[in-house]
Amino acid sequence: MIQGNPDLIAEIRDRFEYVDSCPFQGPRVFFENAGGALTLKSVIGTSAKFAAIPDNQGRDNPAAHALVDVINRAKRDMGLFMNASAGQFIAGESGTELLFRMIRTACVNASKGSKVIGSSIEHPASRSAARRWAGIAGLDYVNVQHDNATGMVSADAYAARMTPDVSVATILHASPVTGMGMDVAAISKAIRAVAPDCLIIVDGIQHAAHGQIDIDAYGIDGYAISPYKVFSRHGFGIAWLSDRLGAMPHDKLIDAPETSWEFGTRDTGAYATMSDVAAYFDWLGGRVSDETAPRARIEAAGRAIHAYESHLTNALIHGTGNLPGLAEMAHVTILAGADNPAREGLVSIVVDGMASPEVVAILNEQGIRTHTRKADHYSGNVLTPLGLPDCIRISLCHYNTEQEVARLLAVVNELGNRS
Repeated sequence: MIQGNPDLIAEIRDRFEYVDSCPFQGPRVFFENAGGALTLKSVIGTSAKFAAIPDNQGRDNPAAHALVDVINRAKRDMGLFMNASAGQFIAGESGTELLFRMIRTACVNASKGSKVIGSSIEHPASRSAARRWAGIAGLDYVNVQHDNATGMVSADAYAARMTPDVSVATILHASPVTGMGMDVAAISKAIRAVAPDCLIIVDGIQHAAHGQIDIDAYGIDGYAISPYKVFSRHGFGIAWLSDRLGAMPHDKLIDAPETSWEFGTRDTGAYATMSDVAAYFDWLGGRVSDETAPRARIEAAGRAIHAYESHLTNALIHGTGNLPGLAEMAHVTILAGADNPAREGLVSIVVDGMASPEVVAILNEQGIRTHTRKADHYSGNVLTPLGLPDCIRISLCHYNTEQEVARLLAVVNELGNRS
């Protein structure tokens, strides 16, 4: 357990850079983790090490051979971290770009006149790709409406819109606006019960930092993450592809291997940082459990992270010490309900009588970093049906503390005198 273990929390925080200060602002609380998590110190060292190496992979020299070994190890480590026993991992420009590539390939290889299904809760990374390529490929797009009250979409909602001619499906693992996680395994099962050969592609970008990915259990064909949101760095994305999706005709160089998906020389250092991420979860699992097998330790870390982040969000919503929680503040409204078991380390709110950017600015002046989500092309699918022009997103991670939550509650509570 992380909760109630200050020594472990201190150890966790010591493994991340800028955990309590900003190089531009100075001391601050970081509650903008959904926009990009903190970076592991080991990742910074690994990135610098490989940035200095002039050699490329694919040559016949010791350095090139070593770089290939590093990449292959990283792919094995990612398979361990995400529990993928088959398929392949590839690196690309970003998680969004990789979602577009996988969804494009699925759509252009689909049977003419078939359908693509997705949900209104999805981030535009998958939703835009699915709608665009469905149109180009001559496929009908089927929208599954999410539940405004809970901020999520259920397997039953997918099942109600499924037909046997659905050939491609997209699923969002967790919403960066409401913070709610979807039951990917249940949704996938509902899809395959009606259309067993459907290609299913998942946006795991928001979910990944919470440490519970189990690709083998999902029955899917594609899964994408953005490493900068799971303790690595900017500049690349990672995708897992099933053997079936990987073998489909797709963009590649002439005469390249049939399952080759990467373009150009990838950054070995980017791959290597994913070994650092896997090693961190392995380390944490060893600190919160007696497990000895690496995958078992990673699973233990995921359970501990979920439990501790639930503790932090409960403190945020229901209060800590003598401070009232957001649910007890008459001037605050919590999106998707105060008591929602699907919540993953994120609480979005609005403050009566105050524009969200103003609230974010006040919090920032007090050294508390949050973010405004606006009803634009990123978040309008969630906020517009609620009649909201914007909201304040407070996103936590397992290196945050209850004391940091208390600092935010004190400031938001005072806003009741201004709104």
